[in-house]
Amino acid sequence: MIGSLKGRIEYKATDHTLIDVSGVGYLVYCSERTLSLLPSDGEYVTIFTELVVREDLLQLYGFLTFAEKEWHRLLCSVQGVGAKGALAIQGILSVEALSRAILLSDWATVKSAPGVGPKIAQRIVNELKEKAPKVMAMGAVTSNPIDGNTDLVDHNDRKNQSEINVGSEVSNSEALRNVQADTLSALINLGYSQGDAASAIARIETEETDLDAKKLIRSALRLLAPRG
Repeated sequence: MIGSLKGRIEYKATDHTLIDVSGVGYLVYCSERTLSLLPSDGEYVTIFTELVVREDLLQLYGFLTFAEKEWHRLLCSVQGVGAKGALAIQGILSVEALSRAILLSDWATVKSAPGVGPKIAQRIVNELKEKAPKVMAMGAVTSNPIDGNTDLVDHNDRKNQSEINVGSEVSNSEALRNVQADTLSALINLGYSQGDAASAIARIETEETDLDAKKLIRSALRLLAPRG
């Protein structure tokens, strides 16, 4: 199983990119969002990958973060959502937006993806709502796309490798996921269930922005406080 690739981008097309790893070219399918965040042709990048095996073909799918890869796997587990359909959803919804939509049962947002009808969108929400908190709990610890520990490139090829900046959106997303994970852990330690805590975090983030962990915890505690 190919879990990640680190190599030079040869070219980017509308739905895939070709990455050269020590002289071997890997054709990797990516969402529109991921492709827009990849560096320019000729530069190096690390991506997480998922190999989809069918009777008539093998296809490799790429993701800039581990959380993105995990959401793709979960989406593909829903009946009626294939690998390309999952990419379509991820092309319009970031990891954070997808988590929030599913936790809040907002199937209309999921339905906004091309090719996703209301029945499929509702099925996605219903089947993945209990799994969404686990993705949120990952934080950004395992989602750094420039982590040398996942290097599959021959070390002799590194001499020409440049530093990669895949854009501020990835860094901002990682910071947000760390805040979410820290808040979720704190609320669970206080005795709240993972599902209730994750739903509270998602609801707060639809109303407030630029929250650090302390502010998010305070807001979540107010929301989770018993009424009466």
